Amino acid sequence: MNVSEAVASRRSVRAFLDRPVDIDLLADLIARAGRAPSGGNLQPWHVHVVSGDAMDRLRAIMHARLAEAPFGDPPDYQVYPQPLGSPYRDRRFAVGEAMYASLGIPREDKAARLRWFAANWQFFGAPVGLFCTLRRDHGPPQWSDCGMFLQTLMLLLREAGLDSCAQEAWSVHHATVRDFLEIPGEQLLFTGMAIGFRDPDAPINRFPVERAPLAEWASFHG
Repeated sequence: MNVSEAVASRRSVRAFLDRPVDIDLLADLIARAGRAPSGGNLQPWHVHVVSGDAMDRLRAIMHARLAEAPFGDPPDYQVYPQPLGSPYRDRRFAVGEAMYASLGIPREDKAARLRWFAANWQFFGAPVGLFCTLRRDHGPPQWSDCGMFLQTLMLLLREAGLDSCAQEAWSVHHATVRDFLEIPGEQLLFTGMAIGFRDPDAPINRFPVERAPLAEWASFHG
């Protein structure tokens, strides 16, 4: 698989096969993703990988946590700007409607949508979860560095036949994750990521995800 194929075939996978991931392979891919660019070579990312018994414990904790605090913790950061204007709001709405349509959940069934969204905190059934943190005193350039690291990892996962779903939804329950992983206070939870083998038959993995045309967001000068 070349880079173009990995980019084209990568998507946010939300249904995984019950198939284990080779942790040694994953460790190698994460190490190689560490070659991602970062300003001043700071390499500000820090990752925690969860699988096996630890995954079982975390899933049980999150099941209980959602029952007692479904809206999570006071946020460490806003995932989306408030308010979110056009065209960004329109793009978010469109992909959400396409996702729920693939599941057969109508817009008016809010309870079913919430139940489905809770699958985020079970890693959508993936056998491996990854969390990315960075220092609280780091700024937007270091957040950008973490994004480049995560994208590099996701493309390497595709090359290896694996799939992923980056999940900023985990930031909603950052205190629970912090306690479980014993993350130092100076580290902020940026995102989680589900990792495994996609279920090719799941409709949630097959609905079209549109991208804005180049002319809408690119300008060429000269």
